Amino acid sequence: MTERSPASPLDRRPKTEAELRDHIAACPVSGNPQQMRHAFATLAGPQPRLSEITRGGRRCLVVGEGPELVWFHGGGYVFGAPETHATLATALAAHGLRVVLPEYRLSPEDPWPAMLEDAHAVLSDSGPVVAGGDSAGGHLALVAAQTGADLRGLALVSPNTDRSGASQTRGRDSDAMNDDASDAALARQAMPDRSGKDPAASPLLGKLAGLPPVHLEAVGAEILLDDSLLLARAMALADCEVSLHVTPGLMHMHTLWPECLPEGAASLARIAAFARRLSGAAQAG
Repeated sequence: MTERSPASPLDRRPKTEAELRDHIAACPVSGNPQQMRHAFATLAGPQPRLSEITRGGRRCLVVGEGPELVWFHGGGYVFGAPETHATLATALAAHGLRVVLPEYRLSPEDPWPAMLEDAHAVLSDSGPVVAGGDSAGGHLALVAAQTGADLRGLALVSPNTDRSGASQTRGRDSDAMNDDASDAALARQAMPDRSGKDPAASPLLGKLAGLPPVHLEAVGAEILLDDSLLLARAMALADCEVSLHVTPGLMHMHTLWPECLPEGAASLARIAAFARRLSGAAQAG
């Protein structure tokens, strides 16, 4: 009789889009900050264990070998952690990258600009690299670039870029992961003294000319779709190099589950190719 090996915790992750949608519905991220952090960790699911390093005085997780990509996790600046994004980082690393996931301070304990200060500390200790992030992490990478970080490129998945009212998609109810009221509530905790017209809250309104090349990934059903569309247009008008890929349907932060969403895996493959191209061009130069 063949003895079955014990199941890995990773086997408990959703296997199909239908299972993922049921999982999202069963794991609402609500309550006080500690409750939201626990709920989001449950939603993100079991993750691989990664190595740990220190960069710019901040704890980071790291995986893979090759050109480096510094990836800032999403979570509205209230929840999320390097540990919730280890599957995403591992999928990126499989394409020939060394992925660094920094831990940055969260609100409301440490409101903005604490997380920006942490991002600059990590990036200034990294040398010129490609940086990126999803959702709030994409916002963080973008604002870091706008405020002086020396980067080869930016890879952004559904970044928050506009709280000024320009977006026409924030009021939709088609996003299984996000809604406008929840997104706005997180912003009030992270940036209690910033208006939507402040470039820190709406980097769409900040300085775009002179930014490094940017690659954007978004999905058609999410409330932040216009945040990516508006940014791509504004960057093009500012004579910046920008590429945008919009995948129909799905939900915000779709790249957290690349093993059950082929579209999420494809988004990460495009990001990895972008990062390798820019790193190769820098080495060639």
